[in-house]
Amino acid sequence: MTLKDIVKNMRALLEQISKDLDKAWENGNKTASQRVRTNTIKFAKLSKQYRKESIACEKGVKKCKKSTKKKVIRKRAPLTKKKPTKRRRSY
Repeated sequence: MTLKDIVKNMRALLEQISKDLDKAWENGNKTASQRVRTNTIKFAKLSKQYRKESIACEKGVKKCKKSTKKKVIRKRAPLTKKKPTKRRRSY
């Protein structure tokens, strides 16, 4: 699963949790509170997966499309060869 899909699933789960939480809190709906508990477990699993994927993307292990920003690569100054120094002979 890509990072983009994980974020999409996390947002969808958060919406479901918030709707069911309102039902459970305001109306005392027992089935809604059960759905909240199960969805929070699913959300916890997704958050762990997100953590792993985001760390892999930062380290460069996987190619991830998080943003369209271009990386700026700085060019090094060309290496110059040092000329050998002349040794002075002591007589």
